[in-house]
This record gives sequence, structure tokens and C-alpha cells, in this order.
Amino acid sequence: MSRLKKPFAFIVVAGVSAAAALVGNALLKDAQYARARDAIESTRSELSGADAGQLSNIFRKVGKVMEPSVVNIIVHRAAKTGPRALPFDNDALRKFFPDRDGDGQPDLPEGFGDGGGFDDVPRDSMGTGSGVIMHVDGGSGFILTNNHVAGGATEMTITLADGRQIKNGKLLGTDAKTDLAVIEIKEPRLIPAKWGDSDVMERGDFVMAFGSPFGYVGSMTHGIVSALNRQAGILADRQGYESFIQVDCPINPGNSGGPLTNLKGEVVGINTAIASRTGSFSGIGFAIPSNQAKYVFEQLKGKGKVVRGWLGVSISDVARDLPKAQSFGFKGDKGVLVEQTFANTPANGKLKPGDIVTELDGKPVSDVQELRNKVAAIAPNATVKMRVYRNGEFTSVDLTIGEQPDDLMAVATKQSDLSPRAEEAKSPAKLGLRFANPNDPTLERFGLSGKNGAVVVQVAPQSPSAKAGIRVGDVITQVGETEVKNGVEAAAALSKQDLSKGVRLYVTSAGGGRFVFIEVDGK
Repeated sequence: MSRLKKPFAFIVVAGVSAAAALVGNALLKDAQYARARDAIESTRSELSGADAGQLSNIFRKVGKVMEPSVVNIIVHRAAKTGPRALPFDNDALRKFFPDRDGDGQPDLPEGFGDGGGFDDVPRDSMGTGSGVIMHVDGGSGFILTNNHVAGGATEMTITLADGRQIKNGKLLGTDAKTDLAVIEIKEPRLIPAKWGDSDVMERGDFVMAFGSPFGYVGSMTHGIVSALNRQAGILADRQGYESFIQVDCPINPGNSGGPLTNLKGEVVGINTAIASRTGSFSGIGFAIPSNQAKYVFEQLKGKGKVVRGWLGVSISDVARDLPKAQSFGFKGDKGVLVEQTFANTPANGKLKPGDIVTELDGKPVSDVQELRNKVAAIAPNATVKMRVYRNGEFTSVDLTIGEQPDDLMAVATKQSDLSPRAEEAKSPAKLGLRFANPNDPTLERFGLSGKNGAVVVQVAPQSPSAKAGIRVGDVITQVGETEVKNGVEAAAALSKQDLSKGVRLYVTSAGGGRFVFIEVDGK
């Protein structure tokens, strides 16, 4: 018995020791985490009162503050089944397989690179980017990154600064209109970054960019703010919201989704894109402002989607075409011109084509981007007050904000007028326009059969109308203050205009309605 008791006692003691070791290890990690967290808070306090002249020391401290919050993201996506990418282009293929059928492509043998033979295999695509932990709740961390980094992911590997790899990441939501996405991870001892105020950023401010350029995890660069409120056309195909911070700190492939910070170690932007002819950094980088990103982050984290306010109008900048705005009697150089209001929308019956919006809830509105961003950030069903220039005077308009539909273009293309009866006619020669009967079968290709107004079928090259942006297929429904239902009425109304002062037209097309101001050269 005594021989058995000793080994048993040893096993019990060993088991207790192992359990104690596990508990001790966990306590050690918790203590290390607490020290790291306290050290970061202490460093943040130092940064708040730091002398900007001690740049090297500040850069080091910002790097220390941000390091635990920046992550690397490797994303796998299921690629559509189809042909493998060929290692050479069509010009090389034509040497071996000439274009005999005249379709501009080399005539490949059956099953060669067309998905119909040995190339028809499923594949998986992989990409990499960056992200930043912006919120921690218990054992969950919430990472903000780009939609083009995490959108459509079937599998994600998230690597933290301390080397931990996490594969249980959950994509909570994406927003193509701002190119942002939010990922949730289940992991203890996470340290979030701190939000900064992008609205106080100015040209010349120092900024730092963090991320994983070309896979080099934990990289940081610095530069200055080159410009604010940039519209780069990157999200135009998604009816996106662009008011980028332009920076000159190096941003390269792999930096996408990483944070842009100020010298206090606060996140003032999310690195998103570069302007480059080579695919690498060429001196111009773009980041989404933190105040815009924060709103989207909270919506995606809480709802999985972004709910935006909406008016239901087509609008343009006053500053981009001052003569057009002045044709309404408007004397200012800032504001937003209402080009069209859509049926069954919040603006219908409240705003009118030709209105110029100058204020929203008592705050000035300078341009389209500013108005769109402000309205989008207002909760649906909220009531706003607009200051509007209409019919030669300013008036106040109360309007209830609606919820923005997913497809804005679908709303615009539903607008139509009915039952025209027109004859072919010409505008004054100086304008270079010719109209046709809207019922003409040849106009079916424009999708304009059944429209009221004068349908433009010819625009003389280099004419004032062409320079003003009138295109074949446009429909003119108003000349100055006169509504026209057909080409004859449009031609008659145009002949009465003093073209030396220019003429304002209201034009509709498949893309919606707009005002066009035509100036005649050689007044």
C-alpha cells in the first residue's frame, strides 16, 4: 500500500502544480496586458502636452501607442469557376491563333482558356490588407478596415502585433459607398485605438500612416496633410461618399484599411487608396476622414448595415456653373442647385427644380458633397430646416428626411413624362441644336419614346450647346421660364431669347434632370 501511495501522491501534487502553472500563466498575461494598457494611457497623456519640435520622440511614442491596435488581415475569397489567367496577352496569342471570325479576339481551340475544357477549375483568391481595433467589449474586439480588403471574404486570418493569429473573425457588415467594413474577433487582452477629430485637420498637419505595405507587417510612415475634402472618383460607380484626406506619407498596397493618425496618436483617417500610374506610391494617398468612418463603424457594428438620410433630389454645385445660378437671380457663389426632385420622395412637394440650398439647420452649405454628407448622417424621419433661394428671395423649407434606398439610380430612372406630340424643328443656328418627334421609332434606342419635350437628335460639334454639355438623346422641357412640350415649342421659345445674355434650359435624360446654361461666344 505504501508503495502505491507515494506515486499517487506524486501524481496529485504534479496535477496541482500543472493547474497552478496554468493559472499563474494566465495571471502573468493579465498582468502584462494591464501594464501595457497603463503604459499606453500614460504615453497618450505625454503626447497631449508634447512639444511638436521633438518630432523623433513624438513619432516613436505614436508608434508605441498605435502598434497593439493595428492588425494584418489575410483574406481568402472563393473565386468564380472559369478559365485560368493566361500567361500572355491577346497580341501574343494572335501569332498562333489568328482572328478569323472578326470579333477582335484570337480564335482559340475548343476548351482552351474558355472555361469549356481543362481550364474550367474552381480557384481561391487571396488578398492582404490592414485594419485597426477601434472598440473592445469584454472578450470581443471590433476592427475597422476597407470593404475592398474584407468584403466577400470566405476566410480571414488576422495577425495581431504580438504575433497572435486569429481565424474566428466575423464580418459584421460592409459599406461599399464609403469602402468600409467591420470585423469582430473573439480574443482577450486587446487594446483599441482612440478616435481623433478629422474636422480640425488642416493642410500642413503632420500625419502618420500604419499598416502592412507589401506584407511588411507593422510598418509606419509619416508626412503631411496635402489637401482636404478631395473627390477622387474612386467610389463614383457606387454612388459613394468621398471627402478624402489627401496625404503625402507613403501608402502602398497592403496599407489599405490601416489607420492614419495625428501626432497625439489619435485615428483621424482610414488609409484607402493611392493615385499612381505604377500601382505603388507616387506621392498622393487618400484616407477616409475619421468623423465619417466613425459614423459608418458604429452603424456596421450595431446594425450590420448603414442607414442613411435621403432627400430624393438631383443636385449640382453653384460654384461649378455660376452663370447658371445667376440666371435665377442668385448673387452668391456657394450653395447647391436643385436640378430635379423625384416623385414619392421626401423632397417632392417641398423643394423645386431651380431652388438653391444655402443652409441646413442653420449651418452653411457650400457644395454638393457637404450637403450629401450632412443629410446622410441624419436619421430618417428627422425634420430639418433648409434656407432656400427661390423666385428671387430666400425662404425657409421644413422637410422630413427619408431613408436612402440601396439603388439610387433605380429611383432616378423611374421618372418619366407622357404623351408628346412634336414635329421636327431646329434651334437658332448659333446654338447648333436640332430636335425630332419623340414618337419617331428611331428614338427608341434612346429609351425616349413617349417623353414630353424637345428631343435632341443633333448637336453641332464645337457649338455652344456641345460645350455646355447637351448631348444627343437629351430632352429639353423648359427654355428659360417657359415650359415646352415638343420641338416646335422649344424652337419658338429659343428664338425669343436674347442669346447674347445666354439661355437656361431644363434637360432630362436617362440619368435624370438638370439645368444647363448655354453661353454664346462672340456676344
